[in-house]
Amino acid sequence: MIRLERLSLFLVELPLVSPFATSFGEERAKQALLVALTADGVMGWGECVAGSGPWYSWETVETARYVISEHIRPLLSGHKAFEHPCDLGRVLAPIRGHAMAKAAVEAALWDIYARLQRKPLYQLLGGVREAVPAGVSVGIQPDIPTLLATVESFLSEGYPRVKLKIKPGWDVEPVRAVRERFPDLLLSVDANGAYTLEDRSTLRELDRYGLLMLEQPLHFEDLLEHAELGRELSTPICLDESITSARRAREALALGACRIINVKQGRVGGVSEALAIHALALERKTPLWCGGMLETGIGRALNVHLATLPGFTLPHDLSATKRYFREDIADPPFELRDGHIPVPQRPGLGVEINWDRLLRSCTWSRTWKL
Repeated sequence: MIRLERLSLFLVELPLVSPFATSFGEERAKQALLVALTADGVMGWGECVAGSGPWYSWETVETARYVISEHIRPLLSGHKAFEHPCDLGRVLAPIRGHAMAKAAVEAALWDIYARLQRKPLYQLLGGVREAVPAGVSVGIQPDIPTLLATVESFLSEGYPRVKLKIKPGWDVEPVRAVRERFPDLLLSVDANGAYTLEDRSTLRELDRYGLLMLEQPLHFEDLLEHAELGRELSTPICLDESITSARRAREALALGACRIINVKQGRVGGVSEALAIHALALERKTPLWCGGMLETGIGRALNVHLATLPGFTLPHDLSATKRYFREDIADPPFELRDGHIPVPQRPGLGVEINWDRLLRSCTWSRTWKL
């Protein structure tokens, strides 16, 4: 039994090693909301993947901070004891939406659960790997020579898969240039919903370049148009923003809207919902992979553990810590080894907070007794 004692929130800001540009815009720093739960003297950590603005999702760090402090916290105070982290969903059911806020709290509960059992989290999730294949996401670059140099640098570090961010006006030419320079590269592209069906001729051109997948080409709410586009392309469509729950994943697969799913546990409401999507994918023989949201070591650790499950068969957006941060708030840093990220073997998430770095980067914090 997990008996909760305290809830803490920390808002941190970490500068990125280099700006990261997508069709949404450019990020130069990572603002993250961290959740800490304490039970039986053990502290567990979770990270909210919401961004500083409502670009990827309508959730932001500010909406998550409000929902956790003003709505989730009272529910936790009224239900302090948990047999299993999956029980949290029933407690938080009165709150509609706010998947990222809920997921951050559930992540901290999973960390405690595994720490109390003195096992690394992946063993309790049913993971089958001690290292997961890594990939790197390359943001929109100022020009093609810079793009080619960036891709080459990541390949020299040992990344086996590269994903290019694209948008209208930055699509066919950069993809062609990368494919011509690196003909054997495992290559995919991600549009973050920047296109419409009026752009189908451009998207069909991408079929020529042997892509692993075309990720989220159309509007995040539209499954029917993704199904229509998918019938016209040989490149598999992968859905990201569109998959907000196991129910939504079932609908997408039934409609033929995708052939691959990018699982971000924060986007779907937590590890428990990600496990439900995993079970569905195994049943439907649908490949999965784990996406990233520029997480600190807390969120990155959770993603690595999740990616060990047998249905996660494609390389993940799980880069080394140094890809994004010169100095993270969690130790040890994640490192790339032979194209893979090793899974932490310590109990729980397997990483520990570096309190000096946390406090240096912290812009706000609060603790409540439950």
